[in-house]
Amino acid sequence: MTEPTVLHAKNLHVTLGASHIIRGIDFSVREGEVLAVLGANGSGKSTLIRALTGVVPASSGTITLFGSELGPSVPWRKIGYVPQRVAATTGVGSTAGEVVTSGLLYAGRLKLPRDHKQRALQALKQVGLEARVHTPMAHLSGGQQQRVLIARALVREPDLLVLDEPVAGVDRPSQIAFATTLKALVEQGKTIVVVLHELGEFRPLITRTVVLRHGKIVHDGSAPQPTGEHGDENHVHIHPHEGFTPEGSALLAETGFEA
Repeated sequence: MTEPTVLHAKNLHVTLGASHIIRGIDFSVREGEVLAVLGANGSGKSTLIRALTGVVPASSGTITLFGSELGPSVPWRKIGYVPQRVAATTGVGSTAGEVVTSGLLYAGRLKLPRDHKQRALQALKQVGLEARVHTPMAHLSGGQQQRVLIARALVREPDLLVLDEPVAGVDRPSQIAFATTLKALVEQGKTIVVVLHELGEFRPLITRTVVLRHGKIVHDGSAPQPTGEHGDENHVHIHPHEGFTPEGSALLAETGFEA
């Protein structure tokens, strides 16, 4: 029996400014799949993920999530989205618990459920940070901040989790904590789409990979084998990147995913 389709993109194009980044992509994600999106820097990985979740607009083509075309009719409560790491440099003194709780506000919802504190604590426990519930984000390491963002997505108890390079530039303990969390979600049968620079220690959890090159899919199937130093068990899979910009946060606020 074929599992139902959770996400589907047809003839998807994304043009930002003068750059035609995504070029006619067609693919689907079925319930229970753990899909890794791979590709070199500039291949369009993050742009694809942001288009699929409505953070950036598609120039043409269609996107459906849980059977609804991208827009207000999408059941956003079923979807958890984790952007690339947000640097805590805005001066806003939000605690880890408050950031996680904000994940319960989506698609115009302004009132928190009565059990929001318990749900936030449980989500932080899933990423190993329940003891940091009252800690200001600015006092956490970069890796811990990223784990809080993952907890913010998990607090909805989503059926589909979308993560954009969740381990890029974070410390080793946070990478291990994320791997543990991902394994538990896979065991629960969650559908996961994750952008990775390389599979590394997550290879055993991935059921399918899509590789992008110049905005097009050049591989869709089993995981490609590592080559060169990336296949070395001692290779460190850490790649720094820029923090999420205020412009990116504004884009998020326009969708069901507030920054």
